[in-house]
Amino acid sequence: MASPASYRPAPGEIPTQPGVYRFRDEYGRIIYVGKAKNLRNRLNSYFAKVDSLSPKTYAMVHTAASVEWTVVGSELESLQLEYTWIKEFKPRFNIAFRDDKSYPYLAVTLKDRYPRAQVMRGEKKKGVRYFGPYSQAWAIRQTLDALLRVFPVRTCSTGVFNRAQASNRPCLLGYIDKCSAPCVGKISREDHAALAEQLCSFMAGGAEKYIDELTAQMKQAAADFDFEKAALLRDDIQALTKAFEPNAVVLPDSVNADIFNFVEDDLEAAIQVFYVRSGRIRGQRGWIVEKVEDSSPQALMDQLLVQVYGESAASLAAGTTEEEINHNLNEIPRQINVPVLPENQERLEEWLSGVRGAKVSISVPQRGDRVELMDTVRENARQALALHKTRRAGDITTRSASLVELQETLELPEPLMRIECYDISHTQGTNVVASMVVFEDGLPKKSDYRKFSVTGDAARDDTASMYDVIYRRFRRYLSDEAAGVRSPVSGEIRDRGEKQPAAFAYPPNLVVVDGGQPQVAAASRALEDLGISDIFVVGIAKRLEELWLPGDYFPLILPRTSDALYLIQRIRDEAHRFAITFHRTKRGREMVKSALDTIDGLGPAKREALIKHFGSLKQLSAADIEELQKVPGIGPSMAQKIHRHFLSEDTRP
Repeated sequence: MASPASYRPAPGEIPTQPGVYRFRDEYGRIIYVGKAKNLRNRLNSYFAKVDSLSPKTYAMVHTAASVEWTVVGSELESLQLEYTWIKEFKPRFNIAFRDDKSYPYLAVTLKDRYPRAQVMRGEKKKGVRYFGPYSQAWAIRQTLDALLRVFPVRTCSTGVFNRAQASNRPCLLGYIDKCSAPCVGKISREDHAALAEQLCSFMAGGAEKYIDELTAQMKQAAADFDFEKAALLRDDIQALTKAFEPNAVVLPDSVNADIFNFVEDDLEAAIQVFYVRSGRIRGQRGWIVEKVEDSSPQALMDQLLVQVYGESAASLAAGTTEEEINHNLNEIPRQINVPVLPENQERLEEWLSGVRGAKVSISVPQRGDRVELMDTVRENARQALALHKTRRAGDITTRSASLVELQETLELPEPLMRIECYDISHTQGTNVVASMVVFEDGLPKKSDYRKFSVTGDAARDDTASMYDVIYRRFRRYLSDEAAGVRSPVSGEIRDRGEKQPAAFAYPPNLVVVDGGQPQVAAASRALEDLGISDIFVVGIAKRLEELWLPGDYFPLILPRTSDALYLIQRIRDEAHRFAITFHRTKRGREMVKSALDTIDGLGPAKREALIKHFGSLKQLSAADIEELQKVPGIGPSMAQKIHRHFLSEDTRP
């Protein structure tokens, strides 16, 4: 690992103009690409205080062996060059955008002699118009089936087309009028190409206009007593309307916008975008982002927009035809709605306006239907991230690899069959509680979860609370072991009459505590005081996601894409969730108790009955006299006392 001082440029060497810089490793591979308004200021920030850098940036500058830069004429040029190099070199320390699935598009191959409409996935090709993406391929086929009645373009493969041409017999679609059959000369090449263009125009947002034209023609045909033509036009209108039934109108017809939102955690982010054209949701797409570099929400949004619209910019820079310009107009809308404004909003708007050939604005919706739609997009992103994590956690291969990686990283002698994690939760030192969650073979075992209430001197701070909880848990383990309740050996089958051990009788291979060196030291001291030396302890500090081992002065930092780090974060987050849930429940009970303490004649048993029945102070205070009398032990007189108590101004919640 190289020292940044060994390749730091000399003072005054770095220019102050805008530009793009590249860090290379010892083998000459580009590991990071960045842009800057002022190259000198930006690059000096990497070398001035290396020890204060975040773990991710610290790892990058120590992995690098050299840095170089390219001066450009403006910030806009630096934006374009940065995208080009990230796309070409795929640096490991740049944000990695990965589609969470291969989305299907409705594609029309205008480059072909006889254009074809079909479902396509993967990289976009030159000379092909794309519409979507759609969440499901069947949605495209359903839409296309309805449109073929009005726009009977070719949908067959090249092989089927050539066989029909050789035999001079069209396929079934040609006989049922869902294909104009250019293979047998029923339509000229020019007319078929015009039909494909009409289909593209319709899909690009001209649906309402086209339907209005057909409606006018139908009425005119009926007025001319040409009822056969009017009936055909009526059926065409119904087919076109049916094609867009699934695309509900969510915004005014004039609205063309891409609406982004995202949900993130410490390692990854899920991003979703809805494509709204003519007020309808015409497509949806999602990405899972590996956060391999420091990024604020604004920086993440900046990088996302560059990645999403970069292909259009690249095609424009390469020299566009009129067809490609029309494609860009369809791909980049007038409005882009985001949850937070990107860092370089003005430059991005200038860049995208140049690509589109018309004004593009980036904004955060503040009110109305767009805010509601933004919430829907966010909910889709939340579910996508949850699904991604569930699939990753449920993959037995990944799970096993993460356990092995964690064991090797911590240099533990035994496989991590059982991991216990502890978290402390309180409100400014009051209502202190703790949670214990258990993971066996990398999966949660909720039947073994336990909750602790911490009182007295043990509640004075987090370290004292952690010591108390660990001491109590493993004192119980030792007492069970002394009583002869042993945990089974792996693979052992117990006799039917043999007593099953309690959850505390199973010792973990690893104890994880939520916190840094102080919490780890407290947990280790509790085990030492009990004479336990074969259970290992590690702490995970949330600020930088580093691991702390007992007695170490410096933390252990795992790669951001490490499966072991992902596993230990998931365990820690589950412990935190469980502790917070218990703390809220206990706090609610304490609030109800304190509110009932001043009521004469209400003893402990009746207070507990009220708490059990209503569950919260809000529900209890809102209850009427009849509801209060449903609680065992509460008569009419006591119910009236309680009701009057909560109606008084000084106790009303």
